Amino acid sequence: MKAIGVIPARWASTRFPGKVLAEIHGKPMIQYVWQQAKKAKLLNDVIVACDDDRVLRVVKGFGGKAVMTSMDHPSGTDRIAEAVGELKVDVIVNIQGDEPLISPDVIDMLADSLIKDEEAPMATVARRITNPAVLDNPNVVKVVINRKKEALYFSRFSIPFNREKKDFSDAVYYQHLGLYAYRRDFLMKFDQLPKSSLEETEKLEQLRVLEAGYRIKIVETDYETVGVDTPEDLTKVIQMIPGELNG
Repeated sequence: MKAIGVIPARWASTRFPGKVLAEIHGKPMIQYVWQQAKKAKLLNDVIVACDDDRVLRVVKGFGGKAVMTSMDHPSGTDRIAEAVGELKVDVIVNIQGDEPLISPDVIDMLADSLIKDEEAPMATVARRITNPAVLDNPNVVKVVINRKKEALYFSRFSIPFNREKKDFSDAVYYQHLGLYAYRRDFLMKFDQLPKSSLEETEKLEQLRVLEAGYRIKIVETDYETVGVDTPEDLTKVIQMIPGELNG
């Protein structure tokens, strides 16, 4: 079974335009992401899906594979679907272009979940929340998981609701991490799924999948994502980049 990673690299980030080319120790951030993705053992290839010539040139300059996609895509999922096009591939992993510390092991775990379960259309990643301070943060997306390790619901709200005000250690909360894997056929029909009222309410595109009746497998991990949304985030990440990544 063939699996590839696709990194959607949109230039016009609202809070940090051009962030995928932001410099970290002399190299563009997208290069760090690409290098980490290339370490994944189950990926046969890694492609950067660009919407700007500047990104395309930089990726090709450091030896990466890049394709140009439309500037009008509403989401990274739509951009990935265009990038995959007619490629003969079974599983596609959506790797965020603003996570230079992305774990190759997590990428492999995610790809493997669909390789092993050929009936599952889609999978994503979650980690147990250990800091109660993030529960009320709407930028931290929570997910409730069933006993089959499938998503029941995603929300920006603190779910499950702690009605009896139990101690935090007695409740289980999971943070959703924005890394996805899709079976190719499902990815190609993703944008044809019915418009979702839940998606519009929460502003979470994965709810379109659940509302349409499809299941999403959950891969649980201890990996803590470090995304770059602002210049301040970039400063923090620069301080975290280990020496071996900077080599």
